[in-house]
Amino acid sequence: MTTADDPRLRIEVEQFLYTEAACLDAHDYPGWLKLFTPDALYWIPAVADDIDPTREVSIVHDRIGFLTERVWRFDSGLAYAQEPRSRTAHLVSNIRVLDVRPHEAGEEQIDVAATFLVAEFRRNDRQLHAGRCEYRLHRAGGELRIDRKKVELIDNDGHLGNLSLLL
Repeated sequence: MTTADDPRLRIEVEQFLYTEAACLDAHDYPGWLKLFTPDALYWIPAVADDIDPTREVSIVHDRIGFLTERVWRFDSGLAYAQEPRSRTAHLVSNIRVLDVRPHEAGEEQIDVAATFLVAEFRRNDRQLHAGRCEYRLHRAGGELRIDRKKVELIDNDGHLGNLSLLL
């Protein structure tokens, strides 16, 4: 098993997160979805970062089924809030491997933190979305997959406008 301070793991995790950002910028939503585990959670808390999503409102709190439906809407043209489609640049930085521990069947669970900035351009309007991400990655069959992604927007208690894109 690798450790959190293993430089090869850090590089692998960085490349994985850069691949995720590239999928989003290329509107390759099916490719992005393949980066998740079958029971993954994608969560964007509202109002504060440390809320109980079962008791308080979230901007997004999607298990893989809802995430799959969201991706289907983007690709089907039925995501009307994305007509025309946003052009984006996802920047990922300050990537840190926080912890590595064993998971079922000899797999690894890897906790990762990163910061991000997403520049969005749509209808002659540019928006910036910034924050921190917490990832729980699993290594399954030698491949990294996202089991949990928590997106903490720095302005999640403010006016977000039409936040209809994936971060």
